Amino acid sequence: MEEEQLQARSPEKATEAEQAEKRLKTLAVRLDEGLHAQLHFIAQLSGTSISEEIRRAIENRIATAQDDPELIAHAERVREEIEREAAARSAAIAGFLGAPAVSAATDTAKQSSTKSRRSGQPAGE
Repeated sequence: MEEEQLQARSPEKATEAEQAEKRLKTLAVRLDEGLHAQLHFIAQLSGTSISEEIRRAIENRIATAQDDPELIAHAERVREEIEREAAARSAAIAGFLGAPAVSAATDTAKQSSTKSRRSGQPAGE
């Protein structure tokens, strides 16, 4: 009975593990021998892996970068540029999508005014 329960749970756990693996990105890092040896030694002393030590270092770098006034100012400039580009693209798309609708409305208005001139009545009546 217990074996059946374990087997029933295995696909779920495998699925969870697969999902967790999909969220992770693999990164290859080239280190010179001396730096690798020091990192390996730190990992041994800490009881962790080299990957964990690299992950911690990256997390620390990101945390300090978020407090760096120069990087923050640069990020703001990049964000503003992205917003300008997005607005320009949006206007271009709106113009493209609006052109047939504007043409159709103009054509309808022209036909309407031509018919009204022929009948002697103002357009729209």
